[in-house]
Amino acid sequence: MPKLLVARAMFPDVLAQLSNFFELELNQEDRIFSQSELAERLQGKFGMICTSSAKVDQDLLSKLSGVKIISTIAVGYDNFDLHACTQHGVMATNSPDVLNETTADFAWALMMATARRVTEAEHFLRAGLWTKWSVDFFVGADLHGSCLGILGMGRIGQAIARRASGFGMEVIYHNRSQLSEEKELAAHHARYVDKQTLLRHADHLILALPYSPEVHHIIGAIELAQMKPSATLINIARGGIVDDAALIQALRNGQIAGAGLDVFENEPRFHADFLGLKNVVLTPHIASATERTRRAMVNRAVKNVISAVRGELPPDLLNPEVLEI
Repeated sequence: MPKLLVARAMFPDVLAQLSNFFELELNQEDRIFSQSELAERLQGKFGMICTSSAKVDQDLLSKLSGVKIISTIAVGYDNFDLHACTQHGVMATNSPDVLNETTADFAWALMMATARRVTEAEHFLRAGLWTKWSVDFFVGADLHGSCLGILGMGRIGQAIARRASGFGMEVIYHNRSQLSEEKELAAHHARYVDKQTLLRHADHLILALPYSPEVHHIIGAIELAQMKPSATLINIARGGIVDDAALIQALRNGQIAGAGLDVFENEPRFHADFLGLKNVVLTPHIASATERTRRAMVNRAVKNVISAVRGELPPDLLNPEVLEI
């Protein structure tokens, strides 16, 4: 049987399914492999199921032979060098669509927690500091009747926008291209604006765009200075889109009211100065973390590798040009 590296811990029932097609090398202790160890373990394998912790680049692929597919349990694939994959005849796949609604739910959870200062208030209560009520006690910002701005209006951005209907929010967005009139209507009458207008007008700004070198630090000191002092910034996209050091400074200086962050530069390591701020809600990259959605992501990745070993076209192939090699 062809060999498959399952580079992260996996649901046992999924492993049983995979074992019908592959001889498996597992990592149920869920260690993060170094690049040298990853190269060693991938040698002689048909393919790998991994997450964004596995960096698949020219250096790695040049050390391997016979690898046919790399399948990630994620929508984002900025850890894949697609050109290098194609060059080495490796199919690259991701797990799109199955986490749109769950991630949109979590974007709203972060936005609400940030706007209403939920984390700050809970810490205050747990510390035994609650002795009285007052008129300005943990005063936050309303969502209803406010303006929701979305940077990145793909499937997740549109799912976030649809939820604004229950709060009577105005929705504006900026994207590489404007949506069709039909899609804008479905996204709670979302209105396309330029980036500057988005920054200046949004009461709550959610980032939902994929990472690429072109959008690295697309939200930095200049952009944060254009936002309202009462605004919140929510990032459920990818670390690196925001300049974390600039955001920390903006939160300290009151340039914006608060931030809700599920992703960070260099995660799982992140800028320690976030921990000293009260006006930020921090979560460890869990926007897709429901059992149903995580299983759907895994099943998508599994379907891709099984399709490949059967000689079929993986449904989520990212580099179809590899088929011409």
